[in-house]
This record gives sequence, C-alpha cells and structure tokens, in this order.
Amino acid sequence: MVLPLNRNSGLERLPPLSDEEQRHSEELTRLIADEIEQAGGIIEFSRYMELALYSPGLGYYASGRQKFGEAGDFVTAPELGNLFARCVAHQTVEILNRLGGGSILEIGAGSGVLAADLLTEMGRLGCLPDAYLILETSASLQARQRETLSRQGVLEPERVEWLQAWPEGFRGIVVANELLDALPVQRFCVAANGIHLVGVGWDGANFFETTFDAAEPGLRERFEAFDLPLGYISEWHPQAHAWVRSVADTMDAGVVLVIDYGFPAHEFYHRDRGQGTMMCHFRHRAHADPYINVGVQDITAHIDFSAMASAGRQVGLEVLGYTQQAAFLLSLGLAQLADQEVPQLAVDRVMFAQQINKLTHPSEMGELFKVIALGKGIAPPLVGFQLSDHSGRL
Repeated sequence: MVLPLNRNSGLERLPPLSDEEQRHSEELTRLIADEIEQAGGIIEFSRYMELALYSPGLGYYASGRQKFGEAGDFVTAPELGNLFARCVAHQTVEILNRLGGGSILEIGAGSGVLAADLLTEMGRLGCLPDAYLILETSASLQARQRETLSRQGVLEPERVEWLQAWPEGFRGIVVANELLDALPVQRFCVAANGIHLVGVGWDGANFFETTFDAAEPGLRERFEAFDLPLGYISEWHPQAHAWVRSVADTMDAGVVLVIDYGFPAHEFYHRDRGQGTMMCHFRHRAHADPYINVGVQDITAHIDFSAMASAGRQVGLEVLGYTQQAAFLLSLGLAQLADQEVPQLAVDRVMFAQQINKLTHPSEMGELFKVIALGKGIAPPLVGFQLSDHSGRL
C-alpha cells in the first residue's frame, strides 16, 4: 500500500538550492535510488534516513556543509550563548565531585562550542575533568571542533581527545545534546491487518512511501496499548535504544545526560499525533518532507523518553532524573548566572534576553526540550532536577 505524503507542509517557505547544493542532492539521490533498485524496489525508512544523513562524503552529517548556527540550518542551545554550557558545567562538576574525579565524553560535539564553554566554565569553578573525550566520526566536524576549542584557548592536547569508537572502562559524564533525534528511526503504520513498517521506493523521479511487507517482531505488542487508529504513522528508535546499551557497556560508573526534544510515551503516541514527529530543517525553515533536498537538509524525529528510560533500566542504568530544559537550567543557577552577566551595550542586552527566552520559554526550547539522566554507581538526587523531576511520568 502506497502511503500519501504531506509534501506541502512548510515547503512554500523553503529557499531554492544553490547549483552546488542541487548537484550534491542529485548525486546522493542517485545513490539511494540505486540501493532501492538493488534491494528489489523498497528499503526500510531507517535505511533511507541513514543514507540521507550519513552516506560517506554525501550524507548531511558526512559532508563539509555548514549545519549549525545562523549560517547553517538550525541553532542548538550552546550556539545561542554560553549560559547553557555554564549551567551544564555546574551539573558535571557535581557529578565529578561525587565520583571522586572522572572524564567527560561528548557524543557528536557539533561545532565544538559546548565543549569549549564547558571547559572554560569548569576551569573557572576549579574542577576540570581528567579528560574531555569527543566521539565524532565526521572529519569536517572534527576540524571545526578543533578550531573552536583552539580559538577559545582550551585545546589542551593532554586533556582533549577525539575518538572513533566507544572507550572502555569509562568513568564520568556522557553528554548527548541534540544527538539522538538525528539517529535513524523506523517508521510504522497502523493497518487493518496489523502494524507494519514503512518502506521507501523510487518511481524513477521521486521517492515514495509504502508499507513494508515484513513487520518488525514485537511491533504490535509494543504499540497495541496505545489504541492507535487506522492510518496512524509514527516512529520508534531502535538505534537510540542500542545507543543506551552501548553507554552502559562502556561505563564503569557515572551519568549519561541526554538533552533533546521529545515526550514520554503516552504523549509521543497520542492519537492526535497521527503523522508522527519527523521533521526536516533547511536554512532555519522546518517542514515535513524528508524526500527533497536530500543530503543538504537535516532529518530528525522526537525522542520517546519512556523508551530511553526502559532501555536504560534493562542494562543496569538507573533513572536519576527527568525534566524540562527550563527547570533543569534554572535548578543549575541560570537566573543567578544571568544576573552576573548582563551586558553593558543595549544591543547586547537584547541578544542576551533573547538567549534566555529561547532556552526557557515554554513556546521555545523550555518545554519541548527535555533532560534525562541515567546513572550507574551514583544515586539521586542530582542538583539539575531539584526544582522539578517528572521521572514518574516515564
């Protein structure tokens, strides 16, 4: 069954591709179309998303194109200013002190600004990590991260190290800020004869979605409790669950801090959210069509934090806290830090106020973005969850 695509939502606002972007997109489109043909006409959506984002040299995150900040496609919390990182630094200091020392492992460090600001603030607080490890497979992003750290004066060879694989025997804090939303997801559809995966085909000119014959084992049992209507389409995150298992395998003791947009399961799989949560981002415009601008736009899906908590518990990680980003940052002293850092110039004060609003306002990042802490060998409470902890909602 071919599924209808809502190709028009937000597309009228998209700027045109440059000639270089058009060539890039056409090359990756041909590569994906060839794989679909070799696979017999259909590939799973998760494979399509993986190719669109991570194909070597062509995928969105594997090319050298600008992604973060005003010149890219979206702005993350650390890119707004240093208040976000300064707050997170207070949480990492508490954890390292309770562990008696340790390292920070950031997964997918983006432009490197979070690493730079974290190290700067932790230096001010007199509690630097034993090492700052960055797990980053993109050569272009590694180069940008080195440049950012060097520019801020915190690129210490004895402390900062780039990894290509998970370390062993890790002790400290694993930081994942806006990482898991970009991991490939499976899409599923509720049909009269059960729940089926969504596949992607190619008709010679365009990609199209269709139900995939082979249903994922256990898929019906996973979602039948939500009483989803016929035609309901959404996502689930097997790679995110595998990521949690990898963290548990590598960690002897410490905390994994996941900051991303998402919901607990009962909100994620609400009947009113009938087309799922998948979104695309191109030059600060959001839309719902993952089959255009291939390789030059981001594709994301919200996080099911209930599933994250469940995956963690299954591998020996305890939920140490779960809350909205605004409550987390305020618990870590955002208001006090803001009072200390009011800029002198009027134009800077406006930008400063915009940073705080973006981080905390319910209609911005404050409510949609959540923070979950999963730990091993460390007990709650953590200071970041002292104002609000909704772990019971997971």
